[in-house]
Amino acid sequence: MRLNAISLICILLLIGAVGKSAQIGSHTWSPDAMEGPTPVSASIHAATMVTAGVFMIARCSPLFEYPPTALIVITSAGATTSFLAATTGILQNDLKRVIAYSTCSQLGYMIFACGISNYSVSVFHLMNHAFFKALLFLSAGSVIHAMSDEQDMRKMGGLASSFPLTYAMMLIGSLSLIGFPFLTGFYSKDVILELAYTKYTISGNFAFWLGSISVLFTSYYSFRLLFLTFLVPTNSFGRDISRCHDAPIPMAIPSILLALGSLFVGYLAKV
Repeated sequence: MRLNAISLICILLLIGAVGKSAQIGSHTWSPDAMEGPTPVSASIHAATMVTAGVFMIARCSPLFEYPPTALIVITSAGATTSFLAATTGILQNDLKRVIAYSTCSQLGYMIFACGISNYSVSVFHLMNHAFFKALLFLSAGSVIHAMSDEQDMRKMGGLASSFPLTYAMMLIGSLSLIGFPFLTGFYSKDVILELAYTKYTISGNFAFWLGSISVLFTSYYSFRLLFLTFLVPTNSFGRDISRCHDAPIPMAIPSILLALGSLFVGYLAKV
């Protein structure tokens, strides 16, 4: 009877975490929340609100370790979310929605890291994710502000010369997001996949393969974002992008600090 009660408690807590952290079945609110100002999006989707579900599972880890089925459900939910959110991200044309779906995907990694009983690695990825995801949102806000609130990437292009600092910040954030070696995101994402592979369970293998495929999709939509926004010939439909300016100093300073975190925090924290 105690085990049944614990299982029920874990399931109810998991349902709350799934809704709070925008996991499969309860993820649609997260991209729709992109209508708010970019600094608010950076706060909500990088470090505070959506990560509360992950943090709750990690804090309740002794409880979730009792019923083994709870960990299997957590692993399956996180791995499926990381995969489906990444596949949805490659189809988006709205700059902020691409980043929002990448948040759902990265939260999936954190959830299934909890499911394979590696809670400290999940919290480590949560911390690393806060740096490069906030950097991506603030850089996207600089572009949207300069483009007169235009968010469709298909109507941008050719901005690398006009926005060299923002382009560099977006590049650093994207490389850290995909887990490029020796950047902050690499030190946590690679460990999550490695631990899933060495779990030697069906749920661990399931999470490893879906997580690995999600890395490929993440790389695709990240480089697609950079390519359509900054590198292709301009598609601004008559807008004179030569008059567009890079981020002013008050907007650039937070981005530079976050870029430093996206470059070095993972290495310093793992040491």
